[in-house]
Amino acid sequence: MSADTAAQAAYIVAALLFIFSLAGLSKHETARAGITYGIAGMAVALVATVALVIRDAEALAIVLLLGAMAVGAVIGLARARSVEMTGMPELIALLHSFVGLAAVIVGWNGYLEVEGSPDGQGKVLDELLRIHSAEVFIGVFIGAVTFTGSIVAFLKLSARINSSPLVLPGKNLLNLGALAAFGALTIAFVIEPQLWMLIAVTAIALALGWHLVASIGGGDMPVVVSMLNSYSGWAAAAVGFLLNNNLLIVTGALVGSSGAFLSYIMCKAMNRSFISVIAGGFGIVASGGEDTDYGEHREISAEDTAELLKNARSVVITPGYGMAVAQAQYPVADLVRKLRERGVEVRFGIHPVAGRLPGHMNVLLAEAKVPYDIVLEMDEINDDLGDTSVVLVIGANDTVNPAAADDPTSPIAGMPVLHVWEAADVIVFKRSMAAGYAGVQNPLFFRDNTQMLFGDAKDKVEDILRAL
Repeated sequence: MSADTAAQAAYIVAALLFIFSLAGLSKHETARAGITYGIAGMAVALVATVALVIRDAEALAIVLLLGAMAVGAVIGLARARSVEMTGMPELIALLHSFVGLAAVIVGWNGYLEVEGSPDGQGKVLDELLRIHSAEVFIGVFIGAVTFTGSIVAFLKLSARINSSPLVLPGKNLLNLGALAAFGALTIAFVIEPQLWMLIAVTAIALALGWHLVASIGGGDMPVVVSMLNSYSGWAAAAVGFLLNNNLLIVTGALVGSSGAFLSYIMCKAMNRSFISVIAGGFGIVASGGEDTDYGEHREISAEDTAELLKNARSVVITPGYGMAVAQAQYPVADLVRKLRERGVEVRFGIHPVAGRLPGHMNVLLAEAKVPYDIVLEMDEINDDLGDTSVVLVIGANDTVNPAAADDPTSPIAGMPVLHVWEAADVIVFKRSMAAGYAGVQNPLFFRDNTQMLFGDAKDKVEDILRAL
């Protein structure tokens, strides 16, 4: 078997392993196996690619390749060991930017080797030259949009810049104008490739990626992360066409399509159209009644909360990003075990966009070994909240906001939320009365059956455990 044939066979095996990985990651019970399949697929792909390079490349190129892999492996292992779960959303956004940047670099390299070189153009058949030019142009555009969009997402998620949406005059016209310019430049570049066109589309795409994500409000950041995941997949597929690498094409298509589908599912969960979200239409349509006087809130102690829980027949816990920040999942899991030992029915209600990353809360609870069968999605738990004795809202805000259902002027109006206010008693764990990540006040905090438990969520749950 020749080296090329062996490499192609290895790529097929790697592609199948990636498909198994996606299938495994779709369920809690098989997620660990899914991760293993993904790691194995990437290892097979790397070994096959490096073997081909070593066969054909010069010594310097081999040294540079192995050096880059070593540096990347060290950085990746260090970040994987040190990153907190609360830092996962911004880390993933940053990793997406690397994929976009790689697509831009590969696209420019493709132009310089072929269209930008008289000798290079002769290496490509005339009928294939225009296809190559289109691949270069589209790959650079998708990669540049992914690169700057991911950087802005990283800055927002890590609170390095304000999470509120940027509203420029005629922002939709700016986006449409950028897309129209891309289309016109693509046609011109395919007909007669010129360097200034590639420079122009790179600049336009960088600006468009920045503007698209900057225009999206904080409440939509989970959708943004999955959307950028999709972009990075299509960027990888574009690189695959340029490099004539079937594995990159298949893998990019898998990532791109799964990311797009996840974004669609999350938009449905938020009662938003996918187009309105990526155009930055959510979170800027109304003031949301920020000046409304909702009255006074009531406070409760950890000891009184423990008394409520002792006498409860059923308890539902709705976690949010605040639980992740406080790393409260472990004492919460202990609280669940203690209540269940007392005969109290305990379940979790997970909103599709709880936290700042799809599945964020599910991962935290699995990490703390909370049983899968008591972790329910919003649609599964909402109808039962009216018959629930106590709801513990731990670090959640926008996903339990009744304004989404009651206030048509709210920026989150129409977004499906957990109807926690229907329970007999609601205890909200928060550090302060500050608004949530979407910047919207929550009338839940002022309702007659709601009491606020202020402080660090982990400390307060531990206080409740001691009182129990």
